[in-house]
Amino acid sequence: MFNKEIYIQRRTKLIANFNSGLLLFPGNLESPMNYADNTYRFRQDSNFLYFFGLDEANHFAVIDLDHKRQILFGDDYEIDDIIWMGPQPKMLEKAASVGITDVEPKARLAEIIQQALDKGREIHFLPPYRGETKIQLAELIGFRAAQAREKASEKLIKAVVAQRSIKSREEIAEIENAIDIAASMHVAVMKACKPGMYEYELAGALEGVALGAGSSLSFSAIVTHNGQTLHNHHHGNKLEAGRLLINDSGCESEMHYAADITRTYPISGKFTEKQKAVYNIVLKAETEAIKMIKPGIKYKTIHLAAAKIIATGLKELGLMKGNTDDAVEAGAHALFFPHGLGHMMGLDVHDMEGLGENFVGYDENTVRSTQFGTAYLRLGKELQTGNVLTVEPGCYFIPELIDLWKSEGKHTEFINYEKVEEYHDFGGIRIEDDVLVTETGQRVLGTPIPKTVEEIEAL
Repeated sequence: MFNKEIYIQRRTKLIANFNSGLLLFPGNLESPMNYADNTYRFRQDSNFLYFFGLDEANHFAVIDLDHKRQILFGDDYEIDDIIWMGPQPKMLEKAASVGITDVEPKARLAEIIQQALDKGREIHFLPPYRGETKIQLAELIGFRAAQAREKASEKLIKAVVAQRSIKSREEIAEIENAIDIAASMHVAVMKACKPGMYEYELAGALEGVALGAGSSLSFSAIVTHNGQTLHNHHHGNKLEAGRLLINDSGCESEMHYAADITRTYPISGKFTEKQKAVYNIVLKAETEAIKMIKPGIKYKTIHLAAAKIIATGLKELGLMKGNTDDAVEAGAHALFFPHGLGHMMGLDVHDMEGLGENFVGYDENTVRSTQFGTAYLRLGKELQTGNVLTVEPGCYFIPELIDLWKSEGKHTEFINYEKVEEYHDFGGIRIEDDVLVTETGQRVLGTPIPKTVEEIEAL
């Protein structure tokens, strides 16, 4: 955990947004895989971690604004638990470690919530993403579990998003710790990758590096020679000479701050001329997009600039044609770049998106596009000093999408489908780094990871 003063300051800042009512924060429960005592690896709710710091199951917290109480709910472990778990700190000790003195047993939570409801007091909570949390909130407050997300407090969502979007010095250090481990993961896979291996061997190797560093994955790794499938979590393919491998993976620091890095490299160790040409287009889009990052610029503007770089490069290869600006405005580039440039990152690898993508990535000054491709941009609004975000352009040749657009005669004024057919089995390329918005521009976080053609081939 951080020093308790950090959690006190975070809660104080949040409280300043409200005059009355209760702020209710459920921590996560253990989640059984196939029976109660065989659970998935526990991961605490990120908002509970942010404001209350305790990385263990079965806690609730309440900030009672009217009575100026901050209450941690939970139960001390008994001897039957301690036999299996070893000695455990008491609730009062745990509460004190995050600057709270008011502790109640879990059974008292329903009573306190009901008293507030009887007095007509407003109860603010964030949208739940786990089924058991929806049920808990529904039983506590009195609605159907299916209504839990719609009953969430928009005021609390906006306050939390505004606060968590700006990363402190301590948070940035944690993110860089995670990226340093991720760098070792990626280099290990680059060195091991060769024809005849299976994807799961590389996926196992990178997770082994994370576990060996006392870390864990921040999301299910994408390690595939079918990079044209954007989120490909299948690891059963045998690696073939002449193809490209996409490794999109990251890990969490000890404090659960995330890294999210992507590298693409040739399974044979050397890029073909065709692969090198497309790779360098994507690399230019990534590096130029990073250079554009600064406070006050909309990330949507940077996304579209990256799209134009990709479209320009593909035009030089004969894959696209016509006026590049018009092609991007029409959305023709999305045949090759059908996703957004990046997203916020922090305690969640897609930071705070459980609260709603549009609350995190958009605001009243930036409307989300409805156009295919650009609509998938998770972060579009103006950047602020202290934001941490991913920059991850890509270029993909998705056979099903190519065939569909070609059959529909879509964007024929901008796409040379005859030339595109030569790339039908190319796969995909994505390059991604994690970037901090500074007062004067930006800084790529963590240990540099090889990404030029020369660096990758040398490794």
